[in-house]
Amino acid sequence: MLRLFISISKKTCLILIVFFLSAKISSAQETKHDFWSHMRYGGGIGLNFGSGFFSGTLAPSAIYQFDQQFALGLGLNFTYNSQKNVYNSTVLGASIIGLYNVIPQLQISAEFEQLNVDRNYDTSLNIRNENYWLPALYLGLGYRSNNVAVGIRYDVLYDDDRSIYADPWAPFVRFYF
Repeated sequence: MLRLFISISKKTCLILIVFFLSAKISSAQETKHDFWSHMRYGGGIGLNFGSGFFSGTLAPSAIYQFDQQFALGLGLNFTYNSQKNVYNSTVLGASIIGLYNVIPQLQISAEFEQLNVDRNYDTSLNIRNENYWLPALYLGLGYRSNNVAVGIRYDVLYDDDRSIYADPWAPFVRFYF
């Protein structure tokens, strides 16, 4: 009797394991499909021109929209700046961004950005070239309408001597599709 129970228990356990594994695989396939439906892609592009000055930025990013209120994502940043007869700089970096919609139109953001700054000055200026890492932590508030958010952000780690921006306050426009 005990052998029969053990034999039936082994078969039952095997059937249950196969059943749960097949259910898990099916669920994982649904989750995988569901994962991509929550991904949104976007970022920013920027160009600045002025009396001998040029700046261009390309910043693609991707976020995962957990629900209607919260999203988390990663971004890349490439910026090139130059001022005629003064300097040029190349900035490469990455960021992690969190977005929270208090109400559909009001978005709060937190973004940590780590940039590598490479500045090369005109040799006649007798200024040493620089290459350094620059962290930034932006806290922002914006107005959101569908796929676009417009607002302002503040860098709480702003360093007047090392930052690539003139001010810790920076306006932003974000697109996610």
